[in-house]
Amino acid sequence: MRVFEQLRAKHGAVAPVLLTGDLPGWLVLGYREILEVLRTPGRFSHDSRIWNELKQGRVPQDSPVLPVIAWRPDCLSADGEEHRRLRDAINESMGRFDRRGIRRYVTRFTHQLIDAFAADGQAELVTQFAQQLPMIVLTQMLGMPEEYGPRIVEAATELVKGSEKAVASHQYIMEVLRELVARKHTAPGPDLASWLIDHPAKLSDEEVVNHLWLVLIAANENTTSLMASTLRMVLTDQRFRASLTGGHMTLPDAVEQVLWDEPPTTVVPARWATCDTKLAGRSIQAGDMLVLGVAGGNVDSAVRPDLNTPMHGNRSHLAFGGGPHECPGRDVARAIADTAVDALLMRLPDIQLSVLESELLWRSSTWTRHLVALPVQFAPRRVDPVPAARRPRDTAARPAPQSAPAEAAGSTQSPPVHAGGPRRSWWQSVKRRLLRR
Repeated sequence: MRVFEQLRAKHGAVAPVLLTGDLPGWLVLGYREILEVLRTPGRFSHDSRIWNELKQGRVPQDSPVLPVIAWRPDCLSADGEEHRRLRDAINESMGRFDRRGIRRYVTRFTHQLIDAFAADGQAELVTQFAQQLPMIVLTQMLGMPEEYGPRIVEAATELVKGSEKAVASHQYIMEVLRELVARKHTAPGPDLASWLIDHPAKLSDEEVVNHLWLVLIAANENTTSLMASTLRMVLTDQRFRASLTGGHMTLPDAVEQVLWDEPPTTVVPARWATCDTKLAGRSIQAGDMLVLGVAGGNVDSAVRPDLNTPMHGNRSHLAFGGGPHECPGRDVARAIADTAVDALLMRLPDIQLSVLESELLWRSSTWTRHLVALPVQFAPRRVDPVPAARRPRDTAARPAPQSAPAEAAGSTQSPPVHAGGPRRSWWQSVKRRLLRR
């Protein structure tokens, strides 16, 4: 973030930068300028095939940025009518999931993960919790066997890091997804892969595979980071701790604050200018690449003059993008994060960091900044087996309606995830349980 502010101070809302391999581009740091790029696909396309560096052969095939920004037959790379066709397919298929079912599924596996370390009195919440849960949920949603999870987590991490293993990791994930789509043609189920195959938009197998890749990579990496950052802030930031225990902030509020202050993707790849244009006074040439510094945009003084002001209930951050390509899985990510963190704090209300906050380590890449580890301690708990009759249902799907409503492209309104009124803070729930005793 210091680098972003230095670039903003020197260059303004749009700064010239080099990506891995000395590939030139523009880093957009202004909140309004980022929205301008997101909302005008006619000027700034997601189709990397118009990229000057690529057309002129200056991007090597083993470039670690290619797996993230290369063109694919998916809604992210498309514009216009083709985008609407593909976006409707992903929106309507994602809309068939029962959000309450997803929460039950998240709750069940959250407790299973906690059971694995509750008796130890200590845990490392990134590798033992935040990295595990999203992929467990995603394998269920996509229709994949759960045993695929650990290897895909590793491959997805290498891909997003842009490491030397990025290309091989991308190839592995694509092979797994192609095998999955082939199986679903003969054995469909209540899952995203089957629904995309069967959608009236008549997606090709390659389009189905690439949309599954998009959901898998974006949702896993971003939700893992969101969970870890939310836990860190709840455990270390006195404003959060006091507000939560005082009942003035719900866990969903805390999640939104994290999405403002520490968006899981700090730099969003990428857009390419379709014509010579201007942005914040900069002359952008046709075919130039722009990457969107959403973490910098979220703290732009033009929209947040006082960074200490809570952003409770304000969902106008840039963490999920905006415009016609806004993330279709944003409410699933929120549901996983706040359900899992809430359940953890309910089970282990005395949980605290076992190291100083200053000792926490982070890893950074071109696109992300994530916690490496979050070691905690708590009073050991006895783990009792849960009777089968009390376990939540595993299903996260519901029968499709006759006409599933398509999410309006570019909508910034998110459908409500919670039912039954406002969520109580975790501490209020703890106090209620203690009073019952």
